[in-house]
Amino acid sequence: MYKLYYAPGACSMCVHIALEWIGEPYEAVRVDPHDPAYLKINPAGAVPAFDPGDGRILTQNAAILPFLAAGHPQARLGVDGGPREQAELTRWTAFITGDLHPAYFPLFGPGRFTTATDEDALKRVRDAAVSVVKANLKLLDARLKEREWIMGARRTYADAYATPMLDWATKVIPGGLANFPELARHRRQMLADPAVKTVFADEGLTRGA
Repeated sequence: MYKLYYAPGACSMCVHIALEWIGEPYEAVRVDPHDPAYLKINPAGAVPAFDPGDGRILTQNAAILPFLAAGHPQARLGVDGGPREQAELTRWTAFITGDLHPAYFPLFGPGRFTTATDEDALKRVRDAAVSVVKANLKLLDARLKEREWIMGARRTYADAYATPMLDWATKVIPGGLANFPELARHRRQMLADPAVKTVFADEGLTRGA
């Protein structure tokens, strides 16, 4: 049986959603990424970690999501087309994991990005991070214009990956998604998905607006 190690509301949510979309039994284990016991599973101290059933731990959303898509083609987590379409999916997954996701880091721990400890310095770090996050959200918002989902007419694991990113925006970005109408629409669509409802409930999260 698959086993997912996750932290509530973290980026591991996207794998949790993908597993619900697949519809096969799995175990979701809530962890503290800094717990010494978990560090034996993933020394990087990050979630997700994923055991496909053979004890060989796989980490990184950008690796786990394609792995699940390839193993469960009936779930249609990936794209149907050829190399060009696959490259587009990889492009947007890479954008989320390499640009949008790390842009949030200074908002969750500004002290990691400055040697200063006064509140004014920490505020400058947070303000700069907000600008970078908004710039990346603008790019994703533009992608969704005239597209129902990130890859077009149907959802893929890229939409699952976007879900925690947009959830974070509603919590830590002033104004949330008010200035990103396509992202707000995407979030509403995902929140209405039964699998996403299940994941939010399992992780003890409030879906909000």
